[in-house]
Amino acid sequence: MMLPVTMTFAAVAVLINMWLAVRIGRVRIADKTLHGDGGNAMLARRIRAHSNFIEYTPLVLILCGLVEMARGSAIWLWAIMLIYSFGRVAHGFGMDSDQPGPARGGGIMVTFATMLVLAARQYRHSTGIQRLPAALLSLGSTFGVALCLAVTLPLVRAVTVI
Repeated sequence: MMLPVTMTFAAVAVLINMWLAVRIGRVRIADKTLHGDGGNAMLARRIRAHSNFIEYTPLVLILCGLVEMARGSAIWLWAIMLIYSFGRVAHGFGMDSDQPGPARGGGIMVTFATMLVLAARQYRHSTGIQRLPAALLSLGSTFGVALCLAVTLPLVRAVTVI
């Protein structure tokens, strides 16, 4: 069975993972730090952003694949995975700051919303329940879209600076 959404966003995840790793490498080279963070706060934050991505993305891809196998490649699944990808990039930029900001907070909230929506969809399908999870999904989807929109402006600003 082909899983076009899961396969596409697995490839996107590889690119984001490489981007996060390159950002770490650039600070390591500039700071001449081979192992650990060497006390460099920026390096520690970038390592943490990369680790955070690695912690959540496999779960999201597994859920995406399960939902796609159960329900097919619906447009909402493409949309939520696109929102997730933008949220993870925003989080990577947001982790560069010493202070909490909309890119960091929005990125992690988009991650949580994505996981909740995908888990609820899979649970709903596996149990046959139609009522309560549908309301939860609507709320979660709205929340995820709102957060994605909230992080878009800081992300565009960050990209234009780099």
